[in-house]
Amino acid sequence: MVLVSELSLPSILQKIVELACQVADARYGALGVLGDDGLIADFITHGVTEEERRAIGHLPVGRGILGVLIHEAHPLRLARIRSDARSVGFPPNHPPMTSFLGVPLRVRDHVYGNLYLTEKVGGGEFTQYDEEAVITLAAQAGVAIENARIREELKRLAVLGDRERIAKELHDGVVQALFAVGMSLQASDSLAEDPSAVRTRLREAVEAIDGVIRDLRNYIFGLGPGAAADRELDRALHELAGEFRRGTDVAIAVEVDRTAAEALASRAPDVVQAAREALSNAIRHADPQTVSVELRRDGEHVVLEVEDDGAGFDPGAARTGRGLGNLRTRAEALGGELEIRSEAGGGTAVRIVVPA
Repeated sequence: MVLVSELSLPSILQKIVELACQVADARYGALGVLGDDGLIADFITHGVTEEERRAIGHLPVGRGILGVLIHEAHPLRLARIRSDARSVGFPPNHPPMTSFLGVPLRVRDHVYGNLYLTEKVGGGEFTQYDEEAVITLAAQAGVAIENARIREELKRLAVLGDRERIAKELHDGVVQALFAVGMSLQASDSLAEDPSAVRTRLREAVEAIDGVIRDLRNYIFGLGPGAAADRELDRALHELAGEFRRGTDVAIAVEVDRTAAEALASRAPDVVQAAREALSNAIRHADPQTVSVELRRDGEHVVLEVEDDGAGFDPGAARTGRGLGNLRTRAEALGGELEIRSEAGGGTAVRIVVPA
């Protein structure tokens, strides 16, 4: 019932993870959404707090046990994760996890991602019954994801239709009105010897321009950023990461907080261009293995952070040649401030902090 409701795709994905944990009595759950390169492009979790996620650092890209399901798309149950030879361990600050259950999630015939469950409540390991229950849930979830994607595509097409309609209305109304004002003012040359007529013509022109301004305001307030604009920003950042993945071997993970996307939805082009500049700098100059792009809410601010595990540099000494001027320009366009944290061999974090 939940999965076939009119939820957005991000809400559906979060609900799938929560339901999987309920079905299998798991303390922790995650859904790793796969990108075009076969690595984890998005990682939706349940049971781990935001503070714990930040302390862990980079989102996983699909190595170790998580990667097993990517390369071998069939269910996997383990009594102890660390006892498996394919395990690569956990990063610092990661909660302890022992038992494991992984199930691929397919949309039609394509593997969309994988469900990862750990820590059976009450101890012990996951059972065959748990595995079968999660497989059933994954099949239902695949249908729900496909339905949500179809709904979003229909909304996108509706928005495109609205844009065409608005463009026509602007052309037929606002543009034609301004054209008429211009013609009227040009014709006022013939009235130069009649100051009263000139004043009347100017007053009429000002009134016409005021009317055009009112029309434009009505269009702007009627449009607003739109109910789907936050999802468009989320989609744009994921597509941007996909562009860079196709040209490199770098693993790029994207994480977008819905409230942050809503706050910057009306400035989405500037957000995407800032992320593009930071990604380009990281890949061209740092030679990283992984890069993370995160848009999150931090109190009264929204933070766009692009972090890599590459060579690093001295921000104080790098005045030119690393695109820092462009990044500052992008930050200013967003009305925010640029912060850079880096050291030789220690990676780089580029943060643009914008008042929400």
